[in-house]
Amino acid sequence: MSRTALRICPLCEATCGLTLTVEGTRVTGARGDRDDVFSKGFICPKGAAFGAVDGDPDRLRTPLVRRDGELREATWEEAFDAVAAGLRAAVDGHGANSVGVVLGNPNVHTMAGALYPTVLLAGLGTRSVFTASTVDQMPKHVSSGLLFGDANAIPVPDLDHTDHLLLIGANPLESNGSLCTAPDFPGKLKALKARGGTLTVIDPRRTRTAKLADRHIAVRPGTDALLLAAMAYVLFEEGLVDTGELTAHLEGVDELREAVGDFTPEAVAGTCDVEASEIRALARELAAAPTAAVYGRIGSCTVPHGTLASWLVDVLNILTGNLDRPGGALFPQAATDRTPRPAGPSHGFALGRWHSRVSRHPEAKGELPLSALAEEIDTATEEGEPIRALVVVAANPVLSAPDGSRLDKALGSLDFMVSVDPYLNETSRHAHVVLPPPPPSQSPHHDFAFNTLAVRNQVRYTRPAVPLEPGRMAETEIFARLILAATGMHGADPSAVDDLVIGQTLGKAVKDAHSPVHGREPSELTAALAGDTGPERRLDMMLRLGPYGDGFGVRPDGLSLTKLLAHPHGIDLGPLKSRLPQPLKTRSGKVELLPRPIADDLPRLREALRHKADGLVLVGRRHLRSNNSWMHNVPALTGGTNRCTLHIHPEDAERLGLKDGGAVRIKGAGGEVVTEAEVTDGVRPGVVSLPHGWGHDRPGTRLGHAAKDPGVNVNQLLDGSLLDPLSGNAVLNGIPVKLAAVATL
Repeated sequence: MSRTALRICPLCEATCGLTLTVEGTRVTGARGDRDDVFSKGFICPKGAAFGAVDGDPDRLRTPLVRRDGELREATWEEAFDAVAAGLRAAVDGHGANSVGVVLGNPNVHTMAGALYPTVLLAGLGTRSVFTASTVDQMPKHVSSGLLFGDANAIPVPDLDHTDHLLLIGANPLESNGSLCTAPDFPGKLKALKARGGTLTVIDPRRTRTAKLADRHIAVRPGTDALLLAAMAYVLFEEGLVDTGELTAHLEGVDELREAVGDFTPEAVAGTCDVEASEIRALARELAAAPTAAVYGRIGSCTVPHGTLASWLVDVLNILTGNLDRPGGALFPQAATDRTPRPAGPSHGFALGRWHSRVSRHPEAKGELPLSALAEEIDTATEEGEPIRALVVVAANPVLSAPDGSRLDKALGSLDFMVSVDPYLNETSRHAHVVLPPPPPSQSPHHDFAFNTLAVRNQVRYTRPAVPLEPGRMAETEIFARLILAATGMHGADPSAVDDLVIGQTLGKAVKDAHSPVHGREPSELTAALAGDTGPERRLDMMLRLGPYGDGFGVRPDGLSLTKLLAHPHGIDLGPLKSRLPQPLKTRSGKVELLPRPIADDLPRLREALRHKADGLVLVGRRHLRSNNSWMHNVPALTGGTNRCTLHIHPEDAERLGLKDGGAVRIKGAGGEVVTEAEVTDGVRPGVVSLPHGWGHDRPGTRLGHAAKDPGVNVNQLLDGSLLDPLSGNAVLNGIPVKLAAVATL
């Protein structure tokens, strides 16, 4: 007997609503939820394959504990006993910083990953924190922190209303959007064009998104910041700057004008491989549009000047008056955001509050570069203890970080490692304990992170579509027990973690003059919380204290978990609205257009004008049926065009003697790989492209399908030395490589 159940898709940032078909306890089908207030029935191939992802037979079902050198099945009690012993031995013997924590991208796709890691980090007290952000979007966090005072205040394009959209380093027809949560991104771009709007794409590849564009600029990889700086120069030079209602909220316009003075279109054209006239046209069209938005993503982040490029994206939105206005780039307001405070000067954003032990990389947003993880484990210095124990949560840095071979060896040298992961993959195979969360159908879902980046304000929550399978442990309980084991409270009731957070949060709220519960009794508020579990009670608390909340009865029409459960397809909270100056947390209380760290990094960008790299450079690529290394074990999402091949332009292939389908050796600073060449004019001459997340050929994993067509690890071509200095982000695009034909794969 089949039934249907609702579920928000956790497989990419679009967060589409799904209607699942369930037979017994097995998900047998998935389609778009037509009544979902946000996605309105849209679904992509990943969402359609939800049942296959959920039911992958290689998913671990019980904990694994290493005994006599081998990972063997164990009880949950045995697993957490081992975790408590291993982590406390490191902390007690070598200090808190000897325990590293690595958080992967899937964390932001689960409730557990949103609610518990901050508690874990606070309990451990370690500064050895690494996440997927520093191989992805950290430059955007840093530029937002410097401009707006809040690293999480990221404006998103108002896709439904803009007249002109300029995308740089973004391919949302394949990625479904990133740092811009938008179900049916393709449909929104087509609607933009249908209403007479203009789509411009700047990308060295003729991607599916670029094919849809009115204007496609095939920029040389890694020169994004130069191109954007030249556009800013043109706006000043030609009198096209019009900050409009933003003017009162800005500081440093004149200083900015002087700072971009060297970046004329003529000066940057040769380095960018874009004609000066084309750059001027881009700036003029942006300024002339009734409304416009510039949006940059991973292609403009994972380059040597990623933070400067991210900063310049917002600079262009500001100079054309398009920041914080409908049709431009706006700050979303999520239902679980903190209670809004009155605008005014605040604490600002600081970089480099501490540094990594070996290479002295500055922290950014509390994190150290993932590229530095291997050396922090395998290199001794006088600056403190190496990392001796590691907590890895939903991360596979052996494939996602530069020089995976070095990290692979370093992980094998650890005294102790625990992985929270559903698979035995290239990283978790080194763990002493593996704690497998249940499949997504057996977990509740609310998008804490992605709703802060959504192109329309809304709120949705789905309870588990399938009951927790016997022998499984809820992911939220795994996290709670991990926190207790890591902080010397092993054996305590896991509900104590949620109770602690609720008590601390409400205790602060009642003392906050701006809170709707100011002056009330915390025990009264705690007793009023709804929800069947600790995580649900925390969600209820956040909703009720948030910007749309009922304030625990102060605003009867406001949000609460009870109200949200009564709306299974979600609640629409309306289009994005102008919010300045409220989101600003800078020391001046204004948008600080030329913060000191940015100004100090501009000479490095000027130096780039003098150096145009010769030879081939490498860029990555996304596929609609992939998400990093997550899904290569699902047959429905692999094969066809989703293959690990090297895209190369016909001119370059002929010059190098490479044949379509032939084997090619790729050499970089960190090593070499051999893969299949795919000759295509989808990349510009001088550029080759290899996808990220492959390389499933190491022994000791349990990824049966992925191992049949393992591909190669593109990040092995990197030695980890190339970083954007402001953010610590790895440089993954625009990497010099050498190619040679080989006889066979």
